[in-house]
Amino acid sequence: MSTKEKVLEKKEVKSKESKLHEIILYNDDYNTFDHVIETLIVACDHVPEQAEQCALLVHYKGKCSVKTGTYKDLEPRCGKLLEEGLTAEIV
Repeated sequence: MSTKEKVLEKKEVKSKESKLHEIILYNDDYNTFDHVIETLIVACDHVPEQAEQCALLVHYKGKCSVKTGTYKDLEPRCGKLLEEGLTAEIV
């Protein structure tokens, strides 16, 4: 009786990493600081200080990345920002 050996090939398994996206919030002449801050707290789960800093960056720089994550996570958040009259997009 002969013994047969089976050789198992090593397969390299790559974990599929989800590409991260960002919500970019843009400056406008319509929304107040308070409205922007309150909306960021609700839509993006910011703490008040973080929301205030983002609002100031948007005001002085014209835009700011307010949230990073997967597209699936960011889509409803960006939708909330847009519903509240803010100008934002996912990149």
